[in-house]
Amino acid sequence: MFTGIITDVGEITELEQTGDLRARIKTSYDTAGIDMGASIASNGVCLTVVVLGDDWYDVQISAESVAKTNIGDWVVGSRLNLERALKVGDELGGHIVSGHVDGVAEIIAMKDEGDSTRVTLRAPEELAKFIAPKGSVALNGTSLTVNEVEGCDFGINFIPHTKEVTIWGRAKVGDRINLEIDTLARYVARLGAFTS
Repeated sequence: MFTGIITDVGEITELEQTGDLRARIKTSYDTAGIDMGASIASNGVCLTVVVLGDDWYDVQISAESVAKTNIGDWVVGSRLNLERALKVGDELGGHIVSGHVDGVAEIIAMKDEGDSTRVTLRAPEELAKFIAPKGSVALNGTSLTVNEVEGCDFGINFIPHTKEVTIWGRAKVGDRINLEIDTLARYVARLGAFTS
């Protein structure tokens, strides 16, 4: 489990396809404090650490994860939002995020408003019904509040701090973004299916 509060920006330094995809991610985390097999959310995808170095770790990525996320867009030099798994007693500053990406949204518009940036994304049709104004979504692992929803399109705002400490300062129209809908929205919709 994660909170959607990004704690590091990593960089892919190696990618290797040998059966599964293997990625080496450079990090500022103290890797001496990371256990083998630990889960680290990388652009919102929960990935397992399989090798550790001084300032990097490797993850092994299944074909399923590549197919359901934007991992297929990753190249050497790509920067990633990183978050280590939630520990008992940690502050829950965002919302509960599982690291299980539901689909990929696309940035269709961006506009500066004061110091903030308003971003409009288009969700896959089958996921749009789970996105509600003032609800939460995780986008590339970042916990965000939805401003408005119109059909499959929804808007969010990035304040300057978020743009500085995550990869969101580099976002552009056309980017494919990992989308995890709020778990509560998923269960409410499922409950509604049983009561109607």
